[in-house]
Amino acid sequence: MSEQGKGSVSASAAAPAPGSDTYKGWLFKWTNYLKGYQRRWFVLSNGLLSYYRTQAEMAHTCRGTINLATAHIDTEDACNIVLSSGGRTYHLKASTEVERQRWVTALELAKAKAIRMMNDQSDDSGDEEPAAQSDRSEIQGTLKILVSKLDDLSTCNDLIAKHGAALQRSLSELEGLKIPLEGGEKIKAVNERATLFRITSNAMINVSTASADRAHVAKACRDFLDLAETHSRRWQRALQYEREQRTHLEETIEQLAKQHNSLERAWREAPTLATSTPSTTTTTQEGSERLHKEEASDEDEFFDAMEDSPAFITVTATENTQRRRSQSNLSGASGGQLSDWNQDDHMSPSCNDVSGKELQPRRRRRTRIPDKPNYSLNLWSIMKNCIGKELSKIPMPVNFNEPLSMLQRLSEDLEYHELLDKAARCDSSLEQMCLVAAFSVSSYSTTVHRTAKPFNPLLGETYELDRLEEFGYRSLCEQVSHHPPAAAHHVISQRGWTLRQEITIASKFRGKYLSIMPLGAIHLQFQSSGNHYVWRKVTSTVHNIIVGKLWIDQSGDIEIVNHRTRDTCQLKFSPYSYFSKDVPRKVTGVVADSGGQANYILSGTWDDKIESAKIVQSSRGGGGTEGKQKTVYQTLPPKLLWKKYSLPDNAENMYHFSALALTLNEPEEGVGLTDSRLRPDQKLMEEGRWDEANAEKQRLEEKQRAVRRRREAEASDAINDGREYEGYQPLWFHQRRDSITGEKSFVYKGGYWETKERQDWSMCPDIF
Repeated sequence: MSEQGKGSVSASAAAPAPGSDTYKGWLFKWTNYLKGYQRRWFVLSNGLLSYYRTQAEMAHTCRGTINLATAHIDTEDACNIVLSSGGRTYHLKASTEVERQRWVTALELAKAKAIRMMNDQSDDSGDEEPAAQSDRSEIQGTLKILVSKLDDLSTCNDLIAKHGAALQRSLSELEGLKIPLEGGEKIKAVNERATLFRITSNAMINVSTASADRAHVAKACRDFLDLAETHSRRWQRALQYEREQRTHLEETIEQLAKQHNSLERAWREAPTLATSTPSTTTTTQEGSERLHKEEASDEDEFFDAMEDSPAFITVTATENTQRRRSQSNLSGASGGQLSDWNQDDHMSPSCNDVSGKELQPRRRRRTRIPDKPNYSLNLWSIMKNCIGKELSKIPMPVNFNEPLSMLQRLSEDLEYHELLDKAARCDSSLEQMCLVAAFSVSSYSTTVHRTAKPFNPLLGETYELDRLEEFGYRSLCEQVSHHPPAAAHHVISQRGWTLRQEITIASKFRGKYLSIMPLGAIHLQFQSSGNHYVWRKVTSTVHNIIVGKLWIDQSGDIEIVNHRTRDTCQLKFSPYSYFSKDVPRKVTGVVADSGGQANYILSGTWDDKIESAKIVQSSRGGGGTEGKQKTVYQTLPPKLLWKKYSLPDNAENMYHFSALALTLNEPEEGVGLTDSRLRPDQKLMEEGRWDEANAEKQRLEEKQRAVRRRREAEASDAINDGREYEGYQPLWFHQRRDSITGEKSFVYKGGYWETKERQDWSMCPDIF
């Protein structure tokens, strides 16, 4: 924000009175010794003093903000104001002393209010229930307003006393003067002091009630405040008693419900204990699997979902129930007739195998990298000056990185490529959708412990992942834009599918957490069926940036659409909540056909597994939150679609890399000259030579900046000469408008793998 030095501020005459909530005006601020004072538009609101270059910038660009709650306000001479906050000093100056005093009065009032607000928030930050907080807010709302006004009166009273004493001193000095010239100067000073006294008095009138007898008003307010506080404590005790009684009643009802359920189950099981067999009942909540005896009656066991769960409940059909309902020709089954499905296997034979990798690699690849050095570095010392900036524009040492680039992280999406191999063999588009959904979730499984930042790729940097002989696919990534950072990715598989994506990372540092928003669509096509799936990624959030252990959460919704059949899948990534009774990192979803009829329920967690359950019947169930009804889905027993592979031994000392991630930076023969494996700073970091890696990283970034400046100069010269200038063009991708989304995106134009066979990399730029 501002620098040490002397600066100034000058307010507009049209600014509101200092007693109002918002104060605006043109001011001058010291910037540096070259530019000196610079005119800025200042806005004082809600305890924050913000400044802009122009009034128009208020809509989009704030140049800096000062929190008055922690600021010290001082004056140097007739026109200067000095603000000290967070170890920084801001030197401001007004055009006149009267103008300066208007700002000082407004700043002191705003500071007093900000401190009160901060104390109120601290007092109310307990672990109260939402209802209790609402009650307390309603009771004390009026009291806080009165306290605020009384504090404003007290602040203005102090200011009046201060300026009144200064005025009295000036009058005393005037009486002792004998020289006419000196008397004229003192008379001028007296007039200025009198003006200041009038301004401050007006400010007090603005913040107080329009009463002739302010002392009487203040006394009446304090009497009412004392009375209200007495009643408030009485009301709070009554409310606390009611809350305790309600909690006790809820616990009693819960115990009665459990006893009733146990008695009812025992009564139903008694006649059929000899023939009953074990069965598993599941709900959409993870971790709620229970083993119980199968009932021989027509009743199904229903378990309510949590209040914050999706608007549906699932129950597992028993064998006897399936047989009875199938024989009765029940209608309304959302996935077809029960006779079409086998309880033990509700996936078609062509795509039933959901176990591990199909082929063992023909080449033995490395299984470890050098251990991560134990270097400590304070993240906050670097990030505190970067609040609100794009993550890609923050100069970061490699201490916060992992020895992989963002292109290699994109390639990690293929860790569970066998899901797509199985999907390509599916005859049913709905079964295929389930596997595609599991694949979209699996790409987040490696992020649960990966809190380090990948290297930002240089413009033109590429990364190839050639697993043609081992798993039948080839992958190529290229950094196609630097600002904003964007990477294009293309994968072709011999097993009947093609995947492409262009990802632009929008990231913001918010002080306590870091939000990473991937922008761009992912396209997946299957050659045999022509099915074309499109979806987008969810938001990733890195928590505890300042204090505590870093951890990552995924939250948001994913909609997967098959643009050939119009089948859809709605996936919900539930954000972590300390107060939620749900399993952390929970994912739920519904697969529906083109008519909107649900066919499968998906459930699991993004860091462990995903299961699917075939829906055999649906109905409107009991009420959920806010009186909304939940749909009850009766399903077959769930089947495992995807299970996360265990991390390698000693993974915690190897950046928590998966088995695939450990091989991504392994040297390969014949790769392009711009491949991430050849990036020197990344390689040095992997070897544990972090000081050298930091120096090399700075060299590469400066080299890239020099190239960008040269391109900008060439573009400027072309414009001056009236020539067309073609900016940077990626080597292996070109921009085309997508026929489905209507968006422009970079798609693979071919030629890379043929160039690799010829080993002719002469067209590659020198970026390393």
